[in-house]
Amino acid sequence: MRGTERRARLLAALELGEIDVDDLARRFGVSASTVRRDLQHLSDTKAVRRTYGGAILAGSPLETTLDQRLAIDGPEKQAIARAALALIEDGETLILDAGSTVTAFGRLLLDRRLRIITNNLALLPYLARAPGIDLIVLGGGLRATSMSTVGPLAVDALRRLTADRMVTSADGVVAGRGLCEASLDQVALKSAMMAQAGDMIVLATAGKLGRAEQMAWAPLPRRWTLVTDARASQAARHALTGAGARIVVAEV
Repeated sequence: MRGTERRARLLAALELGEIDVDDLARRFGVSASTVRRDLQHLSDTKAVRRTYGGAILAGSPLETTLDQRLAIDGPEKQAIARAALALIEDGETLILDAGSTVTAFGRLLLDRRLRIITNNLALLPYLARAPGIDLIVLGGGLRATSMSTVGPLAVDALRRLTADRMVTSADGVVAGRGLCEASLDQVALKSAMMAQAGDMIVLATAGKLGRAEQMAWAPLPRRWTLVTDARASQAARHALTGAGARIVVAEV
């Protein structure tokens, strides 16, 4: 496991509370000294506060960057992206949201014939050179952690457009509550995307199901599709099916 991925997983573990160095070392299959170096690196960047034998988050749950999220669960995200590709037909208009799994999905569209509306700036270098893609970019304020645009300008532009489907992800997916995100700007734009699209596809690894650490929520429509990986528990699948989800399980 690379250092970037390991440190991102450390932050995710610490969101659940204080964790012992030896426990973390066993979890990640590395030495305790490696974990201490990672924690010191995170402490130097003010992400965590060291304690005797471990660490805790320095403040509210820390949002990882797009590069950090791309490093986590890479095979699962690629499998989810491939499974979602089978749900898309040429000639459709898609709204693509930000996020690492949506970015993995968007990179698979280069030989498709589609109109794409997106706030996902990380995808622009790929989609701009695809001959079959008619690309519409939503303006707005820059959200550097996800390399995306958000805010009133993005929402206002989106209200002038419609799409066959939207493809999105989230920090958490919770039955009965919806999609969990770090900011109100994010959920305002997601809700606008839902309103302008005929169908909704959520791409989420198993670890996102049931997560509710962030403070902002976008309620889900009555019917939607979830593409997740095979690690998703039967209990989580059952709860989300009851919340209107059609579930597609991607095999790595």
